Amino acid sequence: MRHVTDSLTKKEQATWKTFLTANVRLMEQLDHDLQTHSLISITDYEILEALAKAPDQKLRMSELADKVLVSRSRLTYRVDRLTNVDYIEREECEDDRRGLWATLTTQGSDILESARPNHTNDIRKWFFDNLDESETETVDRVLQRITQKLEANI
Repeated sequence: MRHVTDSLTKKEQATWKTFLTANVRLMEQLDHDLQTHSLISITDYEILEALAKAPDQKLRMSELADKVLVSRSRLTYRVDRLTNVDYIEREECEDDRRGLWATLTTQGSDILESARPNHTNDIRKWFFDNLDESETETVDRVLQRITQKLEANI
């Protein structure tokens, strides 16, 4: 383990900057591609995908926020939009009047299914085509380790 210092090394600074730049540009590109092909944002896609994988295609809003990894206010805004275009329905939780369920509609399922092939190809094109099998395994291992450390800190 390294000693804690007041600054990063030049190599650490460069690596950190490269990571941030790649992450932001990748997400912007994937969002642009999704909106071009399917007229939904990457956040919309992640919301619809989380609901599609959930039992009965329905989640409490708090569970949905955890799965999609966006702020509660951003999630509320996106769910409002998806409700307005009939991709999601909201209903009160019977056992908790303060809670709300988000449920995937048939239209939401349809738009997700039509978006999935292009989105999968875009992920492959912009991310996995730049990695060989060994690099993919290394990136996965490193990102899992970082995620586990962060989640243990919550």
